[in-house]
Amino acid sequence: MTSVDFKTPISVLVLIHTSDLQVLLIERADKAGFWQSVTGSIETEDADLRSTAIREVMEETGLDAKQYKLEDWQFAQTYEIYEHWRYRYAPGVTQNVEHVFGLELPNIVDIKLAPNEHVAYEWVDWREAAKRVFSWTNVEALRLLGERHQLTL
Repeated sequence: MTSVDFKTPISVLVLIHTSDLQVLLIERADKAGFWQSVTGSIETEDADLRSTAIREVMEETGLDAKQYKLEDWQFAQTYEIYEHWRYRYAPGVTQNVEHVFGLELPNIVDIKLAPNEHVAYEWVDWREAAKRVFSWTNVEALRLLGERHQLTL
C-alpha cells in the first residue's frame, strides 16, 4: 500500500431522518450486526466535508442529498479507530475526527444499498436507533437530533 492508498482520518457521519424522526440505519457488510448511519472519509486533501457527505449518501443509499435538507451541524467528535480497521490508515494513525451532518427527508423512502458496504437497512424511531448503533459517536449524533427537536434520549 502506498501513502495515497491510506484513508484520511477525517470523516463525516450523516444522520438521515424524516421530519417525524424516523432514522435510517444500515448494517455493515464487513461486520454482521453493526448498524450505523452513513459514514465516510474525505478522499482528497482538498475535498470539503459537505461534498464528502453528499458523495457518501449517494454511494451508500442511492439518495441525492442535494434534493433534501442537508445541514452541517457544526459538531465533530474524535474517536479511536477500531483495531481491526487501522490497516486502512497510515502507520501510527489511531484516531479519526468525525463531522456530523443531518439529512432530513419528508418521509421514508426506499434505499439502494452499496452491496459491498452494507447488507440491510431499516427505518426506526430515533430513540430505537440510539439503542442499535454500534458506535458511541453515532449515539451522540442521535442525541443531538433529539435536542434539535427539544427531545431527550
